[in-house]
Amino acid sequence: MKTTMQKDTLLKAVKNLTLLVQEPARPEAQLLERAGQIMSELVQTDDWLDDEFARPHPQFYQQYLLYGDPLDRFSLVSFVWGPGQTTPVHDHTVWGVIGMLRGAETEQHFSVNDQGLLVATGKPGTLQPGQIACVSPSIGDIHQVSNAFQDKTSVSIHLYGGNIGRISRHVFYPGTNQSKTFISGYSSHVSSNLWAGPRA
Repeated sequence: MKTTMQKDTLLKAVKNLTLLVQEPARPEAQLLERAGQIMSELVQTDDWLDDEFARPHPQFYQQYLLYGDPLDRFSLVSFVWGPGQTTPVHDHTVWGVIGMLRGAETEQHFSVNDQGLLVATGKPGTLQPGQIACVSPSIGDIHQVSNAFQDKTSVSIHLYGGNIGRISRHVFYPGTNQSKTFISGYSSHVSSNLWAGPRA
């Protein structure tokens, strides 16, 4: 069980993110910069995530809801990658910030070329613990993410500018102009208790 002090790490991030989305509208670049600072601070330590939200599945990566803003302005989730697991090529349709907590993940970006076909752009990048990356429709929103390891679990913390488990998004097929819509939902059946203190 996590101590109250360890729980405060997540609660502090949620408070700061709530204050951020309550501010008057600002340019997306400024929003991502501030959200990135909050996420960077969150993933600097790896002692606060409950085991319930860090469990891998033998076949599928998991998306556990850590906090969902009641007005759907943002959501915070843990992504848990079993060895060698990978996503399909997909988008988000909202801004997002990814922070690496443990292990590492590899990201490949995609874009539509002049022929209208989806192709990989640039070389894959690897996110290490404590590092962050951003996505949004304006800066690049289509990617594929994989666990960088074939022999251990990796965990990343994702912040999105909406309730990502309820948003209609797209899976893409590289080399084609084909896609299909999906709604991811969440892997968790319980919510994180941000206010849990030590039991009597």
